[in-house]
Amino acid sequence: MPETATAAPATGDTRPSGRRPAQVYAVAAVSALGGLLFGYDTGIISGALLHLREDLGLSSRGQEIVVSVILVGAMAGALCSGRLAGRFGRRRVILWVAVVFAAGALGAALAPGTGSLIAARFVLGLAVGGASNMVPVYIAELAPTAIRGRLMVLFQLMVAIGQLLAYLCGWLFAGSGGWRIMFGLAVVPAMVLAVGMLRLPESPRWLVEHGHEDAAAAVLRRLRPGDADVAAEIDSIREVSAASPRADRRALTRPWVRPALVVALGVAAFSQLTGINAVVYYAPTMLSDAGFGDSVALLTGIGIGTMLVVAGVTGAIAVDALGRRRTMLCFVPLSGLAMTVLGAAFLLDDSPAQRWTVIGALFAYILFNGIGMQSVVWLIAPEILPLSVRGPATSLATLTVWGFDLLIAVTALSTVNAIGRSGTFFLYAAMNVLCVVFVVLKVPETRGRSLESIEKALRAPGGLRRNLDGAG
Repeated sequence: MPETATAAPATGDTRPSGRRPAQVYAVAAVSALGGLLFGYDTGIISGALLHLREDLGLSSRGQEIVVSVILVGAMAGALCSGRLAGRFGRRRVILWVAVVFAAGALGAALAPGTGSLIAARFVLGLAVGGASNMVPVYIAELAPTAIRGRLMVLFQLMVAIGQLLAYLCGWLFAGSGGWRIMFGLAVVPAMVLAVGMLRLPESPRWLVEHGHEDAAAAVLRRLRPGDADVAAEIDSIREVSAASPRADRRALTRPWVRPALVVALGVAAFSQLTGINAVVYYAPTMLSDAGFGDSVALLTGIGIGTMLVVAGVTGAIAVDALGRRRTMLCFVPLSGLAMTVLGAAFLLDDSPAQRWTVIGALFAYILFNGIGMQSVVWLIAPEILPLSVRGPATSLATLTVWGFDLLIAVTALSTVNAIGRSGTFFLYAAMNVLCVVFVVLKVPETRGRSLESIEKALRAPGGLRRNLDGAG
């Protein structure tokens, strides 16, 4: 297979075993640059929109189209990337994604009009969908079980850092035409990602599935501590791979796969229905229209970006310290409460106290939702979905994220116009309550479980949650 030639040179590392865990972090950090680009390219529109709508004369519906077209591209990218990764490997697809990111960013920066900007943002969406689909899978399949959670949440942390950088650039380059610089800056991390991926190994699970066990073992020896039983890990991967021949589309409908698919798709849907991207995309616009002034709105956006980074760091700790399920159950209710306070604040008369309440509730919501939902959404699907359908099933989960994100993006301003800011935020608060109910009923705990042990629990008789709890 072609991938053998690319994987093998990267697996002959004979450096002392004490340095090997650092290499795992290096793999996660370089590949997670895809998350930074994802965050930057989805977040930059919030600051750019304040002047872009004036330069191009966009209506509310036009603004929603410019914002949401990247999500249409992301849906297409999520669908394509899973199938491509099954054929060509996770690493190669992420490399392609980096090139597409650079092309889309350059196209957006140079766009002469609305149509070309929409086309460039669609291309960016292809890259965003591919990155959000493949980077978590790639990290999950290379990471040791004990630190898999924090390494995968590094992706979400990089998304948050990208969004913070987007808000900072929106503030620094505010003014007519500054949006071109904002879009163009994304070319730099895209090229860094492309160069970095050239030196990273292929997923050992993909290599085993395609018959390259020697290359897979070399990768694991490079990325595991010196006392790790690489042969046992290869045997476990081989056993699961043999039990799950490469699947066609019908494999997704098999009864034993269904519980994992319900969890992955449910968490994906609620990650958007709870309102996070309505705030990320439109908070500066909503605040400006509510009388806060453009500069205050942009500075509040920087605060939102900062909260996303704090949430990313806290979430990285929480998913391994508390577990995935408990993290959601602890923080999503607080997210719903903050959203309720935000909705209530817009019912009050305009005053300094009212404005501080709005800003405080926004920050609290971003913090709690970022920890409780956004730190888990990119982690749970690659963990819980079985190897044979991990590519297409993760694509479906990612497609669900972007589909509901698109729903939020194209309806947020229209919903505000129809039922007001308070009604809109109360609606998102209700979605947080429904999310808690879903987690209580459906989501199992996967902390500390190898990917192979999770799949065995999924295949065993009895419920997935019961099997995983019993294994503990």
